[in-house]
Amino acid sequence: MLDATLTRNADLALTDEQQDFVRSIRDFSAREFGGDRLREITRDYEDLHSDEIARRMAELGWLGLTIDEEYGGSGGGFFDAALFLEEIARGQAPVGAYAVTLICVGALNRFGTEDQKRDLLGRVAAGGALAIAMSEADAGSDVAALKTSARREDGEWVVNGSKMWCSYAHKASHVLVVCRTGEGSSRHEGLSMIFVPREADGFSMTPIQTLGGTETNELYLEDCRVPADALLGVEGSGWTQLMAGLNNERVILGAQALGLAQRAFDEALAYAKERAQFGRSIGSFQAIQHKFADLATGLTQARLLVRSVARLTDEDPDRMLPQEASMVKLATTELAKKCALEGMQIMGGYGYASEYPMERHLRSAVVTTIFGGTSEIQRNIIAKTLGL
Repeated sequence: MLDATLTRNADLALTDEQQDFVRSIRDFSAREFGGDRLREITRDYEDLHSDEIARRMAELGWLGLTIDEEYGGSGGGFFDAALFLEEIARGQAPVGAYAVTLICVGALNRFGTEDQKRDLLGRVAAGGALAIAMSEADAGSDVAALKTSARREDGEWVVNGSKMWCSYAHKASHVLVVCRTGEGSSRHEGLSMIFVPREADGFSMTPIQTLGGTETNELYLEDCRVPADALLGVEGSGWTQLMAGLNNERVILGAQALGLAQRAFDEALAYAKERAQFGRSIGSFQAIQHKFADLATGLTQARLLVRSVARLTDEDPDRMLPQEASMVKLATTELAKKCALEGMQIMGGYGYASEYPMERHLRSAVVTTIFGGTSEIQRNIIAKTLGL
């Protein structure tokens, strides 16, 4: 059943069609990778993206959200995508590459050529993945400090440099590489975005082992040649494209973090109702009840924020929402971490044990406050929008 919060508040309420959509995702999740099945599919949680599950979701039209039907998609808007992201994160769907793919889809929708849309959007709608490469060893939060370069030569782009923390590049057919194609009066000028096929000569990657698994990579581009039409949008407009995309990225990651938070909350709540100590359930103790009251309040606040900003994005896709998008990213990711930490505390030793999922929820939640712009960067952006 859908949780009651979907209908308690007018701003949270979904249409009948949207509720059916949410139910179908939950039913699919429970059936296809519920219980121990997820561990088998992901090889003990090491491979967090299943090509087979992605293909089956694509057949249902779920991966074609925000893609026009003429490019093979199922239509829908950003609000629909936010619902989907929350539910697949809550259901632990092994399609980790979808969130970053959706970021690339947004860029293609706004800046891509017809040929790029027909090729790349069609791949996504069929279950394929895309990735984006921004960060470098010395350019993380300060993206404008990047050194990867591209020059024109014999009707091609020749790309050189390296990238860090490129999530799911090993699953993507193409990686959208942010690079420097010229110089200007400021560091923000002369940046461009180029789609590099994963199989291109001179392009390679090495997986980075992290606390959460091996879903991210270091990329190497050595005289990597790609066609001239691999450029996204206008040469030198990369910074503007990035700023537009980062706002969407923060809402996308926020919806995902909200699902992670809800999953940790749900499992901790079920445990508190069943676990008995001193002759009664631990959920009957006020100290535990207050924890859940605070977390439930935070979840409702975060859900309101995510959905309201997603609606604003649908109403005007070209509108810049730096304050609202950063608030979404900050609130949801910090909440995901809090839900997992509190869940672990409530479950005690069982929460810390690898046999139970809470420790995995914590590993998944911690990184959300880092990638896509750290919580500190989000606070900086919000403060700047306040005139500070």
